[in-house]
Amino acid sequence: MKEDSYNTKLSLNQQPARSHQMCRTIEEYAPAVDHHVDMLSSTSDDLNLIPPLNFAMVDNGIFRSGFPDSANFSFLQTLKLTSIIYLCPEPYPEANTEFLKSNGIKLFQFGIESYKEPFVNIPEDTIREALKLVLDVRNHPVLIHCNRGKHRTGCLVGCLRKLQRWCLSSVFDEYQRFAAAKARVSDQRFMELFDVSSLKHLPMSFSCLKK
Repeated sequence: MKEDSYNTKLSLNQQPARSHQMCRTIEEYAPAVDHHVDMLSSTSDDLNLIPPLNFAMVDNGIFRSGFPDSANFSFLQTLKLTSIIYLCPEPYPEANTEFLKSNGIKLFQFGIESYKEPFVNIPEDTIREALKLVLDVRNHPVLIHCNRGKHRTGCLVGCLRKLQRWCLSSVFDEYQRFAAAKARVSDQRFMELFDVSSLKHLPMSFSCLKK
């Protein structure tokens, strides 16, 4: 493979006494990126800022969406992302990986399989590990995404809302707003039963917690 100016570091984070890979981390080290935005950019450039499917801001420094493609790269650059949490098992596309390299963005991949009811198996330990990354402000700004930005992303965000002490009806309302007709009872049951007690000791500095 041809060497370039980037050094890619690949590491595997695993739970103790488990042999399966839970999180695949790719750190892209690039030269310092100038994030200065030219306020005099043309209107035509602004029109090229296309957000990914189901894009939304979750909280300060936290975003969610469906799978971004090349048409969304210019928009993503405006977010000045530090990291991306990818919740699908499929390899990240080459074009997306190159985008990460050129912008110095770190990728955390959690391979959660896509299931259809009634055969839904959401790995609680994996969601818990992903939440730890979301809570770590060193990873902010961070984008959370799966394929459509509905089920896997919805479950992770819903569990985050429980940590933020949202009532269940509000958690479900937000989930259903993105899942729409594809909302799953099993996803909502998972969020309802998810135990956040082991994460309450972690520092949180979200706008939703400020009085």
